[in-house]
Amino acid sequence: MFVDKTEITVKSGDGGNGCCSFRREKFVPKGGPDGGDGGNGGDVILESTTSEQNLNSLVYRRRYCAQNGPGGQGADKHGKNADPVTIKVPVGTVIRDTATGEVLADLDTPGAKVVVAKGGRGGRGNARFATSTNRAPRRRELGFPGEEKMLELELKLIADAGLVGYPNAGKSTLLTRISGARPKVAAYPFTTLHPVIGVVEYPDYARVNVADIPGLIDGAHANIGLGHEFLRHIERTKVLIYVLDMGGIDGRTPWDDYANLKKELSLYKDGLAERPALLVANKMDVDGAAENLQILLEKLGSDAPPVYALEPDKDCSDFTSALRELVKVNSSEEEASLRRL
Repeated sequence: MFVDKTEITVKSGDGGNGCCSFRREKFVPKGGPDGGDGGNGGDVILESTTSEQNLNSLVYRRRYCAQNGPGGQGADKHGKNADPVTIKVPVGTVIRDTATGEVLADLDTPGAKVVVAKGGRGGRGNARFATSTNRAPRRRELGFPGEEKMLELELKLIADAGLVGYPNAGKSTLLTRISGARPKVAAYPFTTLHPVIGVVEYPDYARVNVADIPGLIDGAHANIGLGHEFLRHIERTKVLIYVLDMGGIDGRTPWDDYANLKKELSLYKDGLAERPALLVANKMDVDGAAENLQILLEKLGSDAPPVYALEPDKDCSDFTSALRELVKVNSSEEEASLRRL
């Protein structure tokens, strides 16, 4: 089961109560106040990790509570701070407060942490309130309550490149050819029901992560079908790979497919359709594919992304090499932009 959106409730620990106590010891008259402070309640922390691929581990447990801080004791004994509760989530998880809609964190790097519910502070014991004019205070503080929140967790995959295309365009087949991923492949639309990431490996041990996004349909930007469920997974990709069915098996033309896909991306998010891209002319073994390729090249013009015609059982190293270079260039530009900021 692939889960990329869920809600959980988190509750941090309450702070321990301060203690009201007076020192009573033989030969020590009027020993004075010695009540200790209560311990702080435990925090609730979310941490991103590469060992989790989706949010399905959070489906069966929806509430996470940290321990309360223990109370203070006499003889100036302070309560121990309670241990935090750490929840592991996949890299790329966006955390929102359900009540306010505020984005609390975007855990887009491995090992990133955020405290989503701060533990309550422990109350002060009566020893804290002793003064020169009040040497026997009977005042103490109760522990402060912890925070309780309902959180919405949304996973947006982090990949170098994303495959974009209509259902049955051959995206999953392409991913199996260039990587070790094995998504479901069948001769009918929507065989891919959730995103799949494949890793393209090169002889010098370089790697490029490619996300296979389930097929888009017209109106996906308006959440027709499962538009938003699919489109959010390509928001973080550096490069887009448009996979076009050159045979026109479903009654569409490749050039219309390309124009409509760009339109859906631009309507969903500004600038998404303008990202660097490669075009894959797929299913070149189908009758009429060669003619459609020529028409496509004429309609695209000189400013279009590079087009790579692929056939089954034919080498696609030219495409994977171009993909690597495009990802490398855009990764360098992104890093330079961050340094300027």
